[in-house]
Amino acid sequence: MIRRHFLLGWATLAVAALFGLAIEAMHGLKLGYYLDLDNATRRHMWTLAHAHGSLLGLVHVGVAATLRALPAIADAAAGRWGLRLLIVAALAMPLGFFLGGVWFYGGDPGVGILLVPLGGAALVVGLVLLLWGAWRSPAAGP
Repeated sequence: MIRRHFLLGWATLAVAALFGLAIEAMHGLKLGYYLDLDNATRRHMWTLAHAHGSLLGLVHVGVAATLRALPAIADAAAGRWGLRLLIVAALAMPLGFFLGGVWFYGGDPGVGILLVPLGGAALVVGLVLLLWGAWRSPAAGP
């Protein structure tokens, strides 16, 4: 479980960093596909995808460190569900923002944006369940 969250965290950070470099390159090359005023929705959605991917990657690295300190969290049902929901959040939120910027209509993001509220709900519920699992787990001693 610890390894899974470390790998997901670092992989998410790597993808978010690569995507951030691509965004910077589109800025530097003055690509109309990204910078034209008609594409403001794309620019906004992709910036949010980069930011959420980066932050959720850090969350998973923190979760892995937390599991190392309090391994009993993963044994409790609340902790297991919380960990699963955090994985859903790490995938759904950045992907939803990205897809919302790939296809958009007028000033509205595309249908992919529907993944964002799903990911947001999974994030909040997952964090609460993980907190509950940590609160209820026995303290780890040295």
